[in-house]
Amino acid sequence: MKLSEKEWAVLEVLWETGGAELGEIVRRLYSRTGWSRNTVQTYLNRMEAKGLVTIDRGASHYVFRAALDRESCQRQERQDFLRRVYSGSTGDLIAAFLKEEHISPQERERLRRLIDEMEV
Repeated sequence: MKLSEKEWAVLEVLWETGGAELGEIVRRLYSRTGWSRNTVQTYLNRMEAKGLVTIDRGASHYVFRAALDRESCQRQERQDFLRRVYSGSTGDLIAAFLKEEHISPQERERLRRLIDEMEV
């Protein structure tokens, strides 16, 4: 499932907190987005309908939690990006990053070890 930037913002808060009440979510998102309480509530309700968020209605205040784990969402985003921008070529993606970004000797060594450990 493709997540919007706004959905990512909400999920980031839920991943950070492990689940939170509306007031806490609003407080954390306000500094990043400026969203009102009603806006956050609307996003949470839409995201629940899409299966991205669960709502525990058992307490006096609802507790909202991410229905998806961060790692699964990151994996999906990486795969989508790789297919869309680099036609699925991991090597081209890594080469592009390495040409444009400086990496430390420690990062370089870590990459070498990862490549050596991969099954080809």
